[in-house]
Amino acid sequence: MSQQPYGQPGYQQGPPPQPQQQYAPPPPQQGFQQNFLCVTTNDIPGYRIDAVYGEVFGLTVRSRNAFSQMGAGLKSMFGGELKGMTKALMDSRNDVMQRMIQEAMNRGANAIVGMRFDTSEMGDVWTEICAYGTAVTISRQA
Repeated sequence: MSQQPYGQPGYQQGPPPQPQQQYAPPPPQQGFQQNFLCVTTNDIPGYRIDAVYGEVFGLTVRSRNAFSQMGAGLKSMFGGELKGMTKALMDSRNDVMQRMIQEAMNRGANAIVGMRFDTSEMGDVWTEICAYGTAVTISRQA
């Protein structure tokens, strides 16, 4: 059957166009728990906090590679992203989050509220990275 112009008798609409996905979904982060909720807010809409287990944290201290530090110093003179440093920071943050989540799970929690990151320099070559929050058990509100 041939298609008639829109609005004319006998018009048949074809199948809806398939949406084109512009961006691929982010890959799942390795090591992170899929059913564990970690938020920066102090409450979670639609959930109630049933138990509070206290503060949990994950901590790491990293030293910087001297050659990478020199390269970063040169790169900073000309501007631009320091990709090696960015990757190191992302890996460190993922590590401390996983440690914090594991500590919360060991206490029986299924969520963390009020999560924050903290970083500090220790000397000229060490960086401390900490993730902390409050371990809680949550359940859906009826």
